[in-house]
Amino acid sequence: IIFSQGYISYPRTETNQYHDNYNLKEQVVKQKASGVWGGYINKLLNEKGGIQKPRKGQDCGDHPPITPMRVASEGDLGGDTWRIYSYIVRHFIATVSHDCKYLLCSVLFQLGTESFSCEGRTIIDPGFTEILDTNQTEDLNERIPKVEKNQILEIEQILLQERHTTAPEYLSEAELITLMEKHGIGTDASIPTHINNICQRNYVTVTNGRRLVPNPLGIVLVHGYQKIDEQLVFPTIRSSVEKQLNLIAQGRACFEDVLSFYVDIFEDKFEFFSKNIQNMDDLFECSFTKLSETGKPFSKCGKCRRYMKLVEAKPARLHCSTCNETYSVPQNGMIKLYQELKCPLDDFEILLWSRHGASKTYSFCPNCYTNPTLEKMEKNLGCNQCLHPTCKHSALQLGVGPCTACEDGRLILEPFNAPKWILSCNSPKCSDRYSLCKGAQSVKVKDEVCKCGRKILDVSYKDKAALSGCMACDTAMANLVKFVAPDGRHSGSRGGSRGGGRGSNRGGRGSGRGGKGRRGGGGRQNDDYVQSHPNKNTNLADFIKF
Repeated sequence: IIFSQGYISYPRTETNQYHDNYNLKEQVVKQKASGVWGGYINKLLNEKGGIQKPRKGQDCGDHPPITPMRVASEGDLGGDTWRIYSYIVRHFIATVSHDCKYLLCSVLFQLGTESFSCEGRTIIDPGFTEILDTNQTEDLNERIPKVEKNQILEIEQILLQERHTTAPEYLSEAELITLMEKHGIGTDASIPTHINNICQRNYVTVTNGRRLVPNPLGIVLVHGYQKIDEQLVFPTIRSSVEKQLNLIAQGRACFEDVLSFYVDIFEDKFEFFSKNIQNMDDLFECSFTKLSETGKPFSKCGKCRRYMKLVEAKPARLHCSTCNETYSVPQNGMIKLYQELKCPLDDFEILLWSRHGASKTYSFCPNCYTNPTLEKMEKNLGCNQCLHPTCKHSALQLGVGPCTACEDGRLILEPFNAPKWILSCNSPKCSDRYSLCKGAQSVKVKDEVCKCGRKILDVSYKDKAALSGCMACDTAMANLVKFVAPDGRHSGSRGGSRGGGRGSNRGGRGSGRGGKGRRGGGGRQNDDYVQSHPNKNTNLADFIKF
C-alpha cells in the first residue's frame, strides 16, 4: 500500500547503497513537515552540520535502497502500515545522521589473588540513536561509580553461582532471513516464498515471537537427507546455483554451460537418492504410523477387490495395503460413495466429492484421477472433465453444451442428484448451476445434437407425457430449466401472475406476484440471477441461446 500510494520507493531490492549522484538532502528536507521527526531533521540540518554520507554497501544496479518519497502521518496510514512506514523513514534518516559518541571507562581491580575488570559507558552525543528507536542507547549508557587510582573499595557481597548451559532458542524469521542472505539463498523477493513453503508443507510451525519450530515431518526429512546425501541439506549447492545465475545475468557465464553442468549433477544425485530411498522409508516408519495402519475402510480397489482406506490427514488420499498403492483424491471437501457404482474402465468404485459449504459436486474414479487412461488427459480431473469416449460417466456422455457464463466450461448433467436433476458447469472457476425437469423420473443425454450445438435431452415422467428437445431452442423444455443461485435459491421462474399477469415466451414481467400462470412472464426475477445475467429483459431460454 505505501509503495503503490507513492510513500516509499520500490521495496523489492537488495541494494543498500545509494548512487553517488543521488540527492539525499532532497528526500530528507521533504520530511521536515512531519510532526514526529521534523524537529530532529531541523536540528540535523541546522545545528549538527548537515547530513552525513551513508556508509558504503552493495549496489545491485536495479533500484535504489528503500527510501521515503512522501510525508505521511499516522492518521494517513494507521496500524501496521504506519509502523512499517515509520521504521523506513527513521532508518533512512539514521543512515544520514552522525555517529553515536560515548565515553568508555574501564576499571581494573584486584581481590586477593584474583583480578577483575568492569566497563562503563557514558553517552556524549546520541547521534543516529536519537531518531532510530533501538535498545542500543540503554546498553551504551551503563555508567559506573567514579573511582580513583589505587583506591580501596569495600566488599559488599561475594556470590558463587552454579549455572548450566542452555540450548539456543529456535530461529526467528528475521534470523533465518539473515542466514539465507549470508549463504546466498534466494533474493528479497523469493525468500518470503521459501519460508512460506516450509510452513505450508508442515515442516515447521510459526510460534510466538515469530520463531520457527521444526515439526516431526521436517526433522525426519532432514535426517533422511543427511543419511543419504548430506549435501542436499547444506546450503552450498543452492548458494552455488544462485551465484552462477548472477554471473549469467552479468554476462560473465554461459547459460547453456551452467544448465548442462547442474543438470548432470542433479541427475546423478537423483539416481543415487532413488537407489537409497529405503533409508528414508526406514526413518519414516520409525517416526510415523505406517500408511497401511491409518485411515478407515472406504471403497473397493479395482485391482484386488479389497477395501482401500481413506486417509483424511492432509493431503487426503486412498491407500490399498494389498496392492501397496496410493491414489490421490480431491482436497478440501467431503468424499462419499456413489451408490457403489464402478468405473467401467478399471472397476474402481466411483466416489463423489463436494466442497464444504458449497453446492457443487462431481464424481471421480480414484484410478482415473491419479493415473489417467487417456494420454491427452491431465491428472486430478473428475468424471465431469473426463474425455473418454465410452465411459458413461464421462463429460462426453453427460455433457449437454457449452456454458454461457465462462469461456472454457461445459454444462454437465449430474445424475447422482436424481430426482433433483441438475446441470452444472465443469469449470473449477465457474459456479453456474441449473435445475431442470422437476419431478422427472429420468433425464438422459442423447447423442443427437441440436442445430445450436447442444445435445438433445430425453425426459420421462411417471404420470406425464415424455419430452424430448433442446434445453435452449425447445420452448417446452426451456420452461423447465431454472438458474440456481449460489445460495441454492432458484431464480428466473417462468410462472405467470396470479390473475392479470400477461407474459410471453420472451419473458414479460407480470403485474402479479408470479403464480401458476402457464407461460407467463414470471414476475420479478431474483437479484442473484439479474447480477449474473445482466440483461433483465430476457428470460432463461433467451439467455441460454447464443
